[in-house]
Amino acid sequence: MQWYETIFELIDMRSFSNLWFWIILAVQWSLTSHWVLGIPYDLVLRARRKGGQASADLEALARVNVNRLLYIAHVSGLWITGFAGFILTALILLGFVYDLEFAQAVFCLVFPMLLVSLLSLRTAHRIADGAHQGEALHGRLLRLRLATQAIGMTSILFTSLWGMWQNMQLGAFG
Repeated sequence: MQWYETIFELIDMRSFSNLWFWIILAVQWSLTSHWVLGIPYDLVLRARRKGGQASADLEALARVNVNRLLYIAHVSGLWITGFAGFILTALILLGFVYDLEFAQAVFCLVFPMLLVSLLSLRTAHRIADGAHQGEALHGRLLRLRLATQAIGMTSILFTSLWGMWQNMQLGAFG
């Protein structure tokens, strides 16, 4: 028996039964719901409670991140959209047409993040259009965080159900 066969027997390399996949999924959504538009959510809470310098810091950080995100979207938005469409189509075909479990797992990680990115871009446009100070900014970031968490919970539910289905299918027929 070769050394790589021994490793593959010890570590299950299938995606949905691999502990590392679930750790990555948990860390991904933990970080995504904490960093809203590149702003740590504890800064939003501190600015909301204390105001003053914390609120000024929040507004400055929001202005910088919103301008950065909108610049990237205006300069290379079409290229990013085309590349994302290509990757998503390839993952859908490989995962669900050709039944490649790794592509299904990557799709379950990437597709919800695409939704969060689109929602963040929409929020950045709204902040740039006027809701960029005080309570309006706090409310906008709070709503973005709640929507991100809703997408995350739905994604985790779907991924866990799909992963269990895949593991049961492999157990029954593999």
